[in-house]
Amino acid sequence: MWSTATVREDEAVTSEATDQAARHDPVYDRLHESSEFIELRKRYRGFVIPATVAFLAWYLLYVAMSNWAGDFMAIKLAGNINVALVFGLLQFVTTFGLAYAYSRFSNAKLDPLARNLEQSYRDQAGTDSKRGQA
Repeated sequence: MWSTATVREDEAVTSEATDQAARHDPVYDRLHESSEFIELRKRYRGFVIPATVAFLAWYLLYVAMSNWAGDFMAIKLAGNINVALVFGLLQFVTTFGLAYAYSRFSNAKLDPLARNLEQSYRDQAGTDSKRGQA
């Protein structure tokens, strides 16, 4: 048996879905399906996924070596500098190197496509306003 509260909840959900559909931008939908947007996502994922996997593997290698290869990590290389310290410092180098590589990749491969998509959006939406402004 349906209660009045259940009917009201269903009406609220339907009303919310209708409001969301009314606010959805059809220009974005067209651009989202375009070959340029698909290429942008493909390029982004083509860099980010392998880079993330490689960095996590490198980090987990450091953790695993610290846990299960203590004798190796304790080898002194020069003075009080051992393999563990070098591995730890290389984590920082890797982080900054990866950020630099992503920045260069983004500037060369992603930003031009993103700018074209943004211009297409502005042309189709009929506005010259900057993103985030009314």
